[in-house]
Amino acid sequence: MSGPLVQVRGLSRSFGDDVVLDGVHLELHRGEVVALVGRSGSGKSTLLRALAGLDDGHEGTAVVSGTRAVAFQEPRLLPWKRVLANVALGLTGPDPRGRARAALSEVGLDHRLDAWPLTLSGGEAQRVSLARALVREPDLLLLDEPFGALDALTRLSAHELLARLQQVHGFAVLLVTHDVEEAVLLADRVLVLDEGHLARELVVPSPRPRVRTDPALVLLREQVLAALGVHTASLETS
Repeated sequence: MSGPLVQVRGLSRSFGDDVVLDGVHLELHRGEVVALVGRSGSGKSTLLRALAGLDDGHEGTAVVSGTRAVAFQEPRLLPWKRVLANVALGLTGPDPRGRARAALSEVGLDHRLDAWPLTLSGGEAQRVSLARALVREPDLLLLDEPFGALDALTRLSAHELLARLQQVHGFAVLLVTHDVEEAVLLADRVLVLDEGHLARELVVPSPRPRVRTDPALVLLREQVLAALGVHTASLETS
């Protein structure tokens, strides 16, 4: 299928007198990883919810030409269902439990099929959430700060897992994150959302796999921070 996977045109969203999105235009192509960063309240999650079909109170258009799945910061697992049943929930077509089992194997949790969600670590619960999205074979994976609650080491493992899954399956990713380093490590493009507008777009030049000490990534991180109004020189001298 040719053309953009995602086309957003003039997307606006208000809550009372509070304008959260103001005429946003965006395109996202198949197999592309795009990170969306911005200050709290800048409209990141509102834009993601519109693309997920979870909020129809906006003006303008938000078209996804394919299937989509969503994972949030909170895994949102049903505590009264075991891991395998959580991943298989709502699946249609042949052998839903077999497909759910295969998805859990891909995220390294084939040994936790019968576990209750409350017995999982934070990293395990987030991997179950990814498996639940993966089993739906999405063209677009929408991630709303999925790694924000994880400790630093678990977050690194989650980054590696997401990068591997994206390379294997080729789905596009829109990643909402507050973590600028996470954005430049994972994305092909970084979009800065400011007061409801896309204020800046930065292309990540470094090939994968990436290392944090790559001078190009260090420079890009500083550019993204500057676009967010954070200047690293002032941080270093404060």
